Amino acid sequence: MTDLLLTHGTVVTVDSERRIIEDGAVAIAGGRIVEVGDSAELAARYPASETIDCRGKLIIPGLVDAHGHAGHSLIKSIAADSPSLWMRIVTPTYYHYVTREFWYADGLVSAMERLRAGITTGASIIASMPRSDDPAFALNHARAYSEVGIKEILCVGPAGLPWPHPVTRWESGRPERRDVAFEEMIEGAEAVVEAAHGSAEGRIRVYLTPFTIVPSVDPSNPTTPDKAVNLTAEDRMQARRVRETARKWKLRIHSDAFAGQVRMAFQDKENALLGPDIHLQHCIGLSHEEVDILAETGTHMTHSPGGRAPILDMISKGVNVAITTDGTSPRRPFDLFQMARMAQFAQHMLHADQYLLPPGKLFEMITIDAAKALGLDHEIGSLEAGKKADVAILEMRQPHLTPNWMVVHRMMHQAVGGDVHTVIVDGKVVMRDRKILTVDMRDALDHGEREARALVERAGLADHMHGPGWGQLYRTFDKPIVPPAPPWAK
Repeated sequence: MTDLLLTHGTVVTVDSERRIIEDGAVAIAGGRIVEVGDSAELAARYPASETIDCRGKLIIPGLVDAHGHAGHSLIKSIAADSPSLWMRIVTPTYYHYVTREFWYADGLVSAMERLRAGITTGASIIASMPRSDDPAFALNHARAYSEVGIKEILCVGPAGLPWPHPVTRWESGRPERRDVAFEEMIEGAEAVVEAAHGSAEGRIRVYLTPFTIVPSVDPSNPTTPDKAVNLTAEDRMQARRVRETARKWKLRIHSDAFAGQVRMAFQDKENALLGPDIHLQHCIGLSHEEVDILAETGTHMTHSPGGRAPILDMISKGVNVAITTDGTSPRRPFDLFQMARMAQFAQHMLHADQYLLPPGKLFEMITIDAAKALGLDHEIGSLEAGKKADVAILEMRQPHLTPNWMVVHRMMHQAVGGDVHTVIVDGKVVMRDRKILTVDMRDALDHGEREARALVERAGLADHMHGPGWGQLYRTFDKPIVPPAPPWAK
């Protein structure tokens, strides 16, 4: 007898044949998919402990978000009106004003948002620029995801320059300055690996995540060729130590990269943070040469709408590209349907060509392609026998999704995360009829609200919470924007 049988739905498998099965079914046992096929046939072969009737619904693989940020869920909209200074505002906040409890509260809110949008696996960088100096941050975030019941990839690693890096810790209840050396950051990341990698019955994984693959140049923007010239001793040291640590623990690597960094990293071919065990986010401004390097090394790329990354050039040259949310701050949700449409629209506008990225390719980029980027396509990303039973079920009997035909078009053109009805992770129903079954959502949201408001008070972030700009055509400011200073520098 199987544990669970989903029947009478339209199944979009994303398997090798890209089957779309009308009146389809999915049989699940032991947390894995047993078979996908015709509803009548599977019902006859697989009597189940529980059967879910999916008439009028769409059964799809659980969505995969290969890049997002822990912490962002509790600072949504803060500093959103000053994007050129946004990183200079939120990074000091993360490095000097967050407490350990903040990370647990943020984990609850972000895991619930992802779950209700059909995301069953999400990568979470601990802060904007990663913090690994206190392992409790990542471990508290993982604890929340474990309780909610979806999969999380904790992304921890060394911060960008300067090293040592000043941080403020609040364990005693008051701010205490520390200067954290590079090796301490590596040790903190290793502590997270030892405590969390493979925990929660395998739902929690850890990837090693330096802030960028070449720390000596601009970490958030393309660098021109006359400035991105040669690797420094610090660049080479970071690459070597990250590679050594990844080999020691058998970890995959995730990082950001921008124009100039890929070409520079390739100068140290032995330790370059490039290859099939790595996925790089952003890649804005990469040259043709750098795209060729990604293709040659088998490096995966993940893209969130908002920058001029040459994703069409990458895909045409065989680079695996996934779409991510980069969520959830300052202006975007953990909704991969919306992010995919934004990415498609951006390419249509950039290239003046509305034939680019049809809906089938878009859906691959948030399922199987994203799973490949994470090195997990043997386990997730499609509905196939033997894979983990990670499933999202969409309610199609709604005005904006009717008529129920050309379902991939309908989903990628009109669906949003709020259309997800039921979610299954490792064969367990964790949300049914939009009700989360694993945690009390109201209590969790109350906890998140309290921690967010406490952070605003500690860090003085009220100055970065601006009005909506009624009647204005262009956002202007009546005084300079001042990023928060560390509490011990005030």
